[in-house]
Amino acid sequence: MSFSHQLQIGKVGESLIAKWFQCRGYNILPVYEKEISENKGPVLFSAEGENIICPDMLVFKKDKILWIEAKHKTAFTWHRISRKWVTGIDLNHYRHYQRVATNLSGWPVYLMFLHKMGTAKDTPDGLISPSGLFGEELLFLSQHENHRHMNWGKSGMVYWNSDTLKKYADLETITERPLK
Repeated sequence: MSFSHQLQIGKVGESLIAKWFQCRGYNILPVYEKEISENKGPVLFSAEGENIICPDMLVFKKDKILWIEAKHKTAFTWHRISRKWVTGIDLNHYRHYQRVATNLSGWPVYLMFLHKMGTAKDTPDGLISPSGLFGEELLFLSQHENHRHMNWGKSGMVYWNSDTLKKYADLETITERPLK
């Protein structure tokens, strides 16, 4: 699958997650690429002159402000060692999001995973991946990692098991609920 196709799938998931928050009274401020031709995610330009990889959107209402990193995936992966369903993100991005939450903004970062109903390539026969909208606050997740693997992603990956994540909505609620 090409990068542009994966990016398009990600944008659909990001839009569905944004609409889910909007239906719950949040205002949405998407954080876009700085240059479309670069095919790079959102960047926060820090006061120190660093470029920090930034979550996809800022959601807020009168009394609450959250950063949201939206991930759209076909299925959780079956981790044979822990015998758990897992999902994850790029380790370098994870480190940047931690800096955004703790050092730069003070607003919590939530990782939100929209998983379709599907199976990953290593799923044992008879098992079906959980589906729906799952997520949790990054500080909590940093204390509940399932594992890291340095062979995946550009800088390695960090994974959480599905039991660590809160299920916010069923897949049907996300894909069919109209915007108010």
